[in-house]
Amino acid sequence: MIVYNTDDFIIEEPTAVTLGNFDGIHLGHQKLIETIKNNNSGLKTVVFSFYPHPVAFFGHKGGFRTMLDPREKSFVLGNMDIDYLIQHPFTQEFSSLSPEEFVDYIVKKVNCKMLVVGENYNFGKGRAGNYETLERLGRERGIEVIAIPSLTYRDMRVSSTRIRGLIDCGRLNDVIPMLKKPYFIINKVVEGNKRGRQMNFPTINLIPPDEKLLPADGVYVSLVNVRGTVYRGITNVGYNPTFDSDVRTVETNIINFDEDIYGEEVLVGFYDWIRTEQKFSSMDELKEQLGRDRQTAMSFPFPYLDFENKFNKK
Repeated sequence: MIVYNTDDFIIEEPTAVTLGNFDGIHLGHQKLIETIKNNNSGLKTVVFSFYPHPVAFFGHKGGFRTMLDPREKSFVLGNMDIDYLIQHPFTQEFSSLSPEEFVDYIVKKVNCKMLVVGENYNFGKGRAGNYETLERLGRERGIEVIAIPSLTYRDMRVSSTRIRGLIDCGRLNDVIPMLKKPYFIINKVVEGNKRGRQMNFPTINLIPPDEKLLPADGVYVSLVNVRGTVYRGITNVGYNPTFDSDVRTVETNIINFDEDIYGEEVLVGFYDWIRTEQKFSSMDELKEQLGRDRQTAMSFPFPYLDFENKFNKK
């Protein structure tokens, strides 16, 4: 897969394109992607996305968090056999394009012959364009336009907003069916305070970027890919109240692993909530609880999704 994180590109081959933010790449997004892949004309496939997320760009920078950063989005789509991923800069100039200018820009940049969007897709300045607009503009420009109906899970529409809400509440087990994968983070390991090592529970520490949505503070069952090998783990999200930390971190005890991997990139997949963060009266009390958490992780029946195994394979 070729990735463009810029507006300085031209794809001359005829393409099948799907447009959207693709935050999370949930079941609905996957349906869009499968549709362009199944085109019968031998068209190259393009996922045309945006960075930063338009919601963050338009005045919500302090509170809006995304599920996937550019690196994580590239990882997921790279395993879906897409030819091109475009993470186009979302700027004031770009957001000011009219629906007609927007479509002409896409045609110019990627030689679009087939365009697939969700049925509720809006585009152009002020979100003035919709599927009907796109269909008309497509007819005029010789583009086949396809709208994909929304998918539902448990009688509710699958959407990035719904999934973000579940993650924010710590309901990680509930998001897996809608993502068809665990919620995850990719980041480099940073040096911590090494208190876990003193208790024979060594941990790796990740400090994600501010725009990354983290699960609610608490302890989770996780799987961790380190150097291409997947391990069970217990992951704490939060401030480690026992030690009065003021930095929110993602800290994971990787079961049956104890090596120095500072500066290395790992993937941590969140599977299920174990407990809330809590302040313990002593290190021994914390150690006893961590032992119980580890037993929970060791007995957890992970859904076989083969997701973490794909990391570092390409």
